[in-house]
Amino acid sequence: MPRAGVAEVDEAVARARAALPAWRALAPGERARLLYGLADTLAAHLEELAVLEARNAGKAIGDARGEIGMVVDTFRYYAGAPERLLGDTIPVAGGQAFTVREPLGVVGLITPWNFPLAIASWKLAPALAAGNTVVLKPAELTPLSALRFAELALAAGLPEGVVNVVVGPGRTCGQRLVEHPDVAKIAFTGSTEVGRSIAAGAAATIKRVTLELGGKSANVVFADADLDAAAAAAPMAVFGNAGQDCCARSRILVQEQAYERFLELLEPRVSALRVGDPLAEDTQMGPLISAAQRETVASFLDGDAPVAFRGSAPDGPGFWFAPTVLAPVRPQDRVAREEVFGPIVAVIPFADEADAVGLANDTIYGLSGSIWTRDGARALRVARAIDTGVLSINSNTSVRVSTPFGGFKQSGYGRELGPHALESYTELKTIYYATEG
Repeated sequence: MPRAGVAEVDEAVARARAALPAWRALAPGERARLLYGLADTLAAHLEELAVLEARNAGKAIGDARGEIGMVVDTFRYYAGAPERLLGDTIPVAGGQAFTVREPLGVVGLITPWNFPLAIASWKLAPALAAGNTVVLKPAELTPLSALRFAELALAAGLPEGVVNVVVGPGRTCGQRLVEHPDVAKIAFTGSTEVGRSIAAGAAATIKRVTLELGGKSANVVFADADLDAAAAAAPMAVFGNAGQDCCARSRILVQEQAYERFLELLEPRVSALRVGDPLAEDTQMGPLISAAQRETVASFLDGDAPVAFRGSAPDGPGFWFAPTVLAPVRPQDRVAREEVFGPIVAVIPFADEADAVGLANDTIYGLSGSIWTRDGARALRVARAIDTGVLSINSNTSVRVSTPFGGFKQSGYGRELGPHALESYTELKTIYYATEG
């Protein structure tokens, strides 16, 4: 791909700024119609986009189809938003006060390589629905679906300049978006380290920022849980997308009484994982994204790593890494504290409810997590006590189009998806109308 630089970013921002007045002035129903049309266009190209995503990112084709399906659903959900950007009327003396939501302007979107178009859609759809124009900078490793999306947006009738894509390195293109005086907001998904630098860089122009960053999510399994169901669900909760997922339940906390039995149930599920050609219909896990990522993941398996068991992975070309279970892991071990972003899971025993909550919270991150127990009161107590943005009980679900997603602590701030995302792409304006002379 031709590599963009500062000049190309400036050109894209200029196009977005020129397109902004007409786009924000569209009647809400007309903007909604265009976004519904875009959702239909994406649906018509679902298989093309899924194959492109699988080939570009090395993800299993079944997963890729699910992700592109979510892209379609995301645009359909937010196509209803232009006519539902509601305000309030507030009683005041001497007149009438009311609030309206206004678009921010040009929004810069910086997205990662693990779920390229899916995560981009979480930002694109609400930003466009709210009346903003956008400049999308996809990850250097996975730009293809973003570029195809821009073509399909034009084909669906979105005006020129509303959606712009620049493909280039973060240290030039991303940094320029963060610093550009005509960019009103940055929405970023990526590492906590890069997120810190974006927050710092955006401060110079008081840019609005939302950050969806790293995770070290806990999968908490109590002794009274349905252990078979918990063990059956655990592998894909951490090994899905080869573990390259900020929501990966990469710490499995198991109550001591159930520890041995849980591992017995987990091993055959890990051994049965089908790791192979991303385009094969039965593949559950593909390769890692790059040689550098494989090297990083492998660094967690030093000579002292307590490998309990591993799955299998192909030989030959590809950045393959077999799914690996480490047990027992101590809370202070590196693999229990750092984000692996690969198919390694740490199993950590705990004593009781207080111990489980303490271990789950003993991290700088707070993105997602799971709780497995048949005790409903305990499930709710623990869910309220764990400092995490998205939790599921007796399942490992993190993301739905209709519910907010985002983290606590150094997993970021702001929320994507659901009705709350629109708040991050609009400013609240108060208007007072005097009725007494």
